[in-house]
Amino acid sequence: MIGVVGGGIAGLAAAYRLQQRGHEVEVFEASEQLGGLAATYETAGDPVEQYYHHLSKSEGTILELAAELGVDVEWRYKSDAFYVDGRIYPMDKPWEILAYPYLSLYDTFRLGMLVSEIDIRGGRPRFDTYDDLEDFEDVPIREFLLEHTTRGVYEYFWEPLLDAKFGSRKADVSAAWLLGRVKFRGERDLLRGEQLGYVEGGFGRLLEALIEAVGRENITTGARVTELDASDGAVDSLTVETDDGTATRDVDAAIVAAMPNVLEDLTGYPCEIDFQGTVCGVLSLEQSLTDTYWLNLIDDAPFGVLIEHTNFIPEQRYGGEHLYYLASYVQEYDEQLWQLDDDEVEQLWLDGVADLFPHFDRESVNWMKIARNPRTAPVYERGYLDMVVPYDLSEEVAEDVYYAGMASRAQYPERSLDGAIEAGYACANLIE
Repeated sequence: MIGVVGGGIAGLAAAYRLQQRGHEVEVFEASEQLGGLAATYETAGDPVEQYYHHLSKSEGTILELAAELGVDVEWRYKSDAFYVDGRIYPMDKPWEILAYPYLSLYDTFRLGMLVSEIDIRGGRPRFDTYDDLEDFEDVPIREFLLEHTTRGVYEYFWEPLLDAKFGSRKADVSAAWLLGRVKFRGERDLLRGEQLGYVEGGFGRLLEALIEAVGRENITTGARVTELDASDGAVDSLTVETDDGTATRDVDAAIVAAMPNVLEDLTGYPCEIDFQGTVCGVLSLEQSLTDTYWLNLIDDAPFGVLIEHTNFIPEQRYGGEHLYYLASYVQEYDEQLWQLDDDEVEQLWLDGVADLFPHFDRESVNWMKIARNPRTAPVYERGYLDMVVPYDLSEEVAEDVYYAGMASRAQYPERSLDGAIEAGYACANLIE
């Protein structure tokens, strides 16, 4: 039997692939809820994810899995905008970007060349400069942007986004991360903007289909793995604690599909990657506040981004509720936001919404729920690849021990559900 530690998307994907290869599998999830960052809330209609999700057509692995499981993915054009000095500036179509008053015509040209992956330094276009992300792994992101675009592009476009994403750690981030985001983007239509995917009925439908494919009888929740025994140089058992007590399960191999701190607790294998926390709220209103899906906030606000989800997926899917995500990344756990309780966060953020949108009516609030996680994304600092945890830990820990968590290679240069599935598959494929 193969033991999988962690019932998130990576662990479930590993179990699914192992079963396809004829293995008996058991998944152990410490919490009572499966799915990790793919967990959902109930609404008046379809469930909605606790943390925002969408797909790019470059995410082939998750799209293939959805097709295998009979889950449909719909493709919609999304809308982006910047909120600056009390105004919303759409940033999807070329003429909208040209009209953005904080970038000159030359700034816009240089930005367009970068996102098209064309290097025009020296006056001669080159199309292969950005092919290998590892060439930029040790390049500071600010230095890169000033050299490959302009100061205006850095200060009035990228820097506010970096502040929202990485806060006090933005100077540590490598240019490889930014180029990875450029490559990761969805298909773009000149007249309609960027196209993104969403699972029909919500990502919870994909999660449920994957759980059913693995078999609920092969998954145990509320089961914390406390020990991985590899005393003879190869893993042979897992110690599992549940409400019913402690039991030892014999295994032929183990996949740790969890955060690296869990791996270290079980095996002693250290991971030097730093992670960010996230506080994310889902707000249900009777009213729509904008015409935009993803609103980047250049003005001061108590949250880093505001996403009007029902400008992407229609509110009719949610019983007429207008749904919003408000989110902030947390770099240090002594930051004020992390110290607030959920009620305090709710009041702070509703005050922030009122400041941004004078027409916001507090009486239109149906409900608001706050989720928080201390490790939702790595800090993609320079030298990140040297800190990635290998899939196969036979040399570092013991034979037949594998790692499919967020510190794996598949989650570089950006973490995603697609990367989680890739990591799970990679570990499963290594097991004879």
